[in-house]
Amino acid sequence: MTAELVRGQNHPLPQTRLEIRISAGNPIVAGATLGDERGTVHGAEWVAHPASPQLAGIEVPKQAAADHRLAVDLDAMPEHIHRVTVLLALPTGVGGPTRFGAMAAPFVAVTGLDGTEIAGYTITDLDSESAVAALELYRRQGAWKVRAIGQGYAGGLAAMLHDQGLEQGTDLAARINEAVARGVARSVAQPPPRPEGDGRVRTAAAGGGTDPAPAQPQQPQGTPQPPQTPPQQPQGTPAAGGPIDYQHPSRRTAAPPTPPPTAPPAAPGQPAQPVAGDASGWSMDERLYNQVWGMFEDLARTTAAYRSAVDFAESRMEQELDRVLSDPRTRVGPAADSARAEARAKQTDLVEQARIALDRDLAQLIAEAEVVESALPYAYARWDSPVWQAYQVPMEVPMALRLGDLHLPERADLRIPMLVRLPLERGLWIDAGRSGSFDGPADSGELRRLAADAAVAIAARMLAVYPAGEFAVRVIDPAGSAAGSFAPLVGSGVLAEPPAAGAQGVSAVLAALTQRVDLVQMAIRSGATDALPPDMDTAEQLLIVHDFPHGFDDRAVTQLRYLADEGPSVGVHLMMVADREDARAYGPVLDPLWRSLLRLTPVADDHLADPWVGHAWTYQPPTVPPGSRVLDQVVGEVGRAAQALRAARARQSYGS
Repeated sequence: MTAELVRGQNHPLPQTRLEIRISAGNPIVAGATLGDERGTVHGAEWVAHPASPQLAGIEVPKQAAADHRLAVDLDAMPEHIHRVTVLLALPTGVGGPTRFGAMAAPFVAVTGLDGTEIAGYTITDLDSESAVAALELYRRQGAWKVRAIGQGYAGGLAAMLHDQGLEQGTDLAARINEAVARGVARSVAQPPPRPEGDGRVRTAAAGGGTDPAPAQPQQPQGTPQPPQTPPQQPQGTPAAGGPIDYQHPSRRTAAPPTPPPTAPPAAPGQPAQPVAGDASGWSMDERLYNQVWGMFEDLARTTAAYRSAVDFAESRMEQELDRVLSDPRTRVGPAADSARAEARAKQTDLVEQARIALDRDLAQLIAEAEVVESALPYAYARWDSPVWQAYQVPMEVPMALRLGDLHLPERADLRIPMLVRLPLERGLWIDAGRSGSFDGPADSGELRRLAADAAVAIAARMLAVYPAGEFAVRVIDPAGSAAGSFAPLVGSGVLAEPPAAGAQGVSAVLAALTQRVDLVQMAIRSGATDALPPDMDTAEQLLIVHDFPHGFDDRAVTQLRYLADEGPSVGVHLMMVADREDARAYGPVLDPLWRSLLRLTPVADDHLADPWVGHAWTYQPPTVPPGSRVLDQVVGEVGRAAQALRAARARQSYGS
């Protein structure tokens, strides 16, 4: 049962891996401080904030938003940390409210990783305050508890940090506000509130598209977490400065999550009409994500039920035929023919009944898939979706990315989007060789070209869902054999540097990324992420390795294994385009590398299996439609945003 806390009340925490959900009516900044037994914060490295979002045991968002998710692992907290205080602040200089009294009361909830709410707290009685210490997680006699604080500060973020013992609080507050301002400058305009009396639900819920230019949620590094809700006003709540006076006591209520859309009542005897986003979740993206994987589970279960029924019918017929044949009196003659016909008729009837149930379920899933597909944001959409025509570089990272489609042979036209959480927990292996299960092109050169094209398509999708400057792609193509496939990335300017060729280029790229992983790991372990070299690119990195193992020596192979194992936890991801048969010369030394990567294919192949019912799912890669320029359009927009960001940074550096 959820504990509804009031100021000063505490509640035990039954688990140590948690999420802290924050809901507000306007974009706010979320952070956290780590304190000792007295609650004292001993330095800037004890504060998780948008400019330095990750500390041992906690990660906070990088941007201001109306809703936030903070990831907390109390078991990973250093022994000298006894308090984790969650901080909320209003961003300065971006045109929003300047005090909490002018907006709806923020709501903070502590939940488990499955979304089960443990404790909630509505922060009331705020007026001129622009920063607030919302709640704290504290260690007492070896156990952790949560306490509602609700202490506001009219002096803003700097005053709150000073109050916790941080001498450099003013400087740190300025850094935080500067980082938030840079993020807001990249964001699209917030959609205006709907007028009163407008009874329409989201267009996505009606199956007619997506909300215009949604801001994408951010995810913590290395830990798959649910997303934040885009910075959008709750239904019926005007923006700051609107006609409602928030001084009225009725404002002191939580800003609840937007309820999922509901389907219109179905006619008697008819199935309910599907609605996009009717799954659980705090944002439309999260509801669509959960709905897509709910469809995957429904298809897996209904297909498993059908196959089980067919197997049962076959087994039952064989048992009845065995009984007939085992009795000499019924082995031959009219009675034997009648028994055989009856057994086969029963088997046919059972299979037909199972097929009717399967067709009914599949028809409902197909109807739902059509509605959901048209409502997906571009991170989840196919390349031929109209949503890409209005693409803009996002402000935040979504919770997941579409890597292709999945289907089963019972209904090959029913495609379920294959969504993977961001950031990637493991790298990708685009198989450029033939396997015995797919009907691909006979020419190995054509298959290699398709594999390189698939790698570019996936890399473009990853570039498209990250804010400008927060994701970089590097390419290793030792022989330059995939220059045509990589041309869209090279021509748009999205690559961090030209594709590396030759042994020297391979060695330089791998050495640079290996050093980056080492430095970030050491900084995280020592709690000194602010001490990283100022010229180091902190953006997440994707390394595309083409035509492995040609051009790679033993040292390069060891570095690749290291990047595959250690890279994802610090934002370095590996995508290999390779034929495993060509790499067998290395023997078992590469087996750990192959096992650590998610295998994808450039053509349809039934190589993916689910761990629940054991189906062999056919994977369909996210290919760009023939003749379409959508990929060039998207990477071109990403390249222009990256160039504008580099120019702005150069002007800032020159001015300083």
